Amino acid sequence: MEILDMSHNNLTGPIFNLQPKLLFGPLIFLNSNQFEVIVPSFLLQASFLLLNENKFSYLPSFCEQRRATFVMILDLSNNAIEGQLPDCWNSVHNLRILDLSHNELSGKIPESMGSLVHLNALVLRNNNLMGEFPSTLKNCSYLVVLDVRGNILSGSIPSWIGESMNQLVILNMQQNNFSGSIPNDLCNLKHLQLLDLSWNMLSKGIPTCLKNLTAMSEQGFNGNTILYYVVSAQGYMFFGMDAYMSNIRWMWKGVEHEFKIRHLSFKSIDLSSNNLTGEIPKEIGYLVGLVSLNLSRNNLSGKIPSEMGNLSFLESLDLQRNHISGEIPFSLSEIDFLGILDLSHNSLSGRIPSGRHFETFDVSSFEGNVGLCGEQLNKTCSGDGNQTTIKPHEHGIFYEAFYISMGIGYFIGFWGLLGPKLLWRPWRNYYIRFVNRLINYIYAWFW
Repeated sequence: MEILDMSHNNLTGPIFNLQPKLLFGPLIFLNSNQFEVIVPSFLLQASFLLLNENKFSYLPSFCEQRRATFVMILDLSNNAIEGQLPDCWNSVHNLRILDLSHNELSGKIPESMGSLVHLNALVLRNNNLMGEFPSTLKNCSYLVVLDVRGNILSGSIPSWIGESMNQLVILNMQQNNFSGSIPNDLCNLKHLQLLDLSWNMLSKGIPTCLKNLTAMSEQGFNGNTILYYVVSAQGYMFFGMDAYMSNIRWMWKGVEHEFKIRHLSFKSIDLSSNNLTGEIPKEIGYLVGLVSLNLSRNNLSGKIPSEMGNLSFLESLDLQRNHISGEIPFSLSEIDFLGILDLSHNSLSGRIPSGRHFETFDVSSFEGNVGLCGEQLNKTCSGDGNQTTIKPHEHGIFYEAFYISMGIGYFIGFWGLLGPKLLWRPWRNYYIRFVNRLINYIYAWFW
């Protein structure tokens, strides 16, 4: 057997642990059914093993599985697997993709996961994993996707992520208990296109070296980069890899969406809901490929750097609930694609820019800033009362009268003075003689 596909049915109950010898490492798709209880260990002879979206509650006992070395893709996401992860991942050391997301796993990430040196995607999101990142994971230098969102992981974000995992395209560590500062080493991730460190307890400032995230300085999201690394990094071509790696869930404009990787068209940084302090670094203006930037719900201060106006592809900007002061830079109003803007509940002041489509944002984008004024807040700016306001229809009346008076003046001036000279011959002759005498007089004076 080379391929077994029984996915997307209504098959129920346990799968008995048979003893067949699957010599060719077949592709087995049993996903999207209602299989339950334990995953039978004989399935670990497969090279592709997709068991996601079932009701399995226990992991397979692969610690003593000699034939598990075939497994390259293991997807057990969206099941009901509970308990701790086994600490014998060296038995499946050829894994390229491991997805255990949306289960009820607890305990620490085992040290032996560092033996998965060929791993391209590690997805552990939405479990109850706790503790710090094991340092052995630095051996996973081929990782392209690292997603541990929605756990109870703690400690600092390891600096070796930026040193060792330099192929990362997606890094999602949202909604954990990470503390300390954002390590500068993350700026070494040249291929990074999606970064989410939100809803943690990170402190100190935003690194100014973010300008070194060169992939975010380019336009467009290259979803094929992920497929390329996962399929080709180790020289293997996997049947069905495109279909498997087609979706990713990401927070977009405040709502979680499922995207097809090939169709992703945005690059995003989300550092919201932390304890970050200091100013917004002007170096963010170098990341011209950014489509979404969320720095909300922190303790950021200082001014909004005018360099943020360089983010010409930005569609969503959220800076709400910080301590940002000063005026809103006019350069923000020149970002044509900006559709979502939230600057509320800060200490901003001055007139709200009125350039281009900036007037389309309603009061919710600016409320909670006592010093701001403008039409959006229905609040008059100081000095507006001393200016003479001319309504649009009054402009029309003024210019109409002006042009009429110009016409009358031209008619009287031209035909009243030059008309008789041109139409009555004696006047014309007298005028010509007068001009000739004047020219002779001037000539004689200078010569």
